[in-house]
Amino acid sequence: MYSKNEITQLRQAFWTTFGHYMQPVPSAEGVPINWINYKTGLKHVYFRMQADNRHATIGIELTHPDAGLRELFFEQFREVRPMLEEATGEVWAWEPAAVDANGYPLSRIYRELRPTNLFNREQWPELISFFKPRIMALDEFWSTGQYAFDELR
Repeated sequence: MYSKNEITQLRQAFWTTFGHYMQPVPSAEGVPINWINYKTGLKHVYFRMQADNRHATIGIELTHPDAGLRELFFEQFREVRPMLEEATGEVWAWEPAAVDANGYPLSRIYRELRPTNLFNREQWPELISFFKPRIMALDEFWSTGQYAFDELR
């Protein structure tokens, strides 16, 4: 087993490595971007990548505290689902009602990789190969798909 300190260090090392790997990759609009802390420009809408010792996920998380507004955003994402699937080349899981690690409600659209282990450095290439094309595809989708949310801003 890993100590809490080792877990923290391995997590930081992985995300730093991933950030360095992605740094030269421009956004779909050709500008530099922080891939790890992707800014959607919409409050309560996040593109999140997470990994632990069992699985890795990448997804769109809708965290608005108002359940009705969160549902409205989720329904708007359903409207642009064909654009998302075209950009990613995959069908993603759609979960209208979920709970995050802290017990807060959210909606999410995601892909998952199982089994994998962030704490095994030998699996980092597999994790990077999982995250890289999907975060780039989300960026490509968002470069045009974000305009469908203008009325919800």
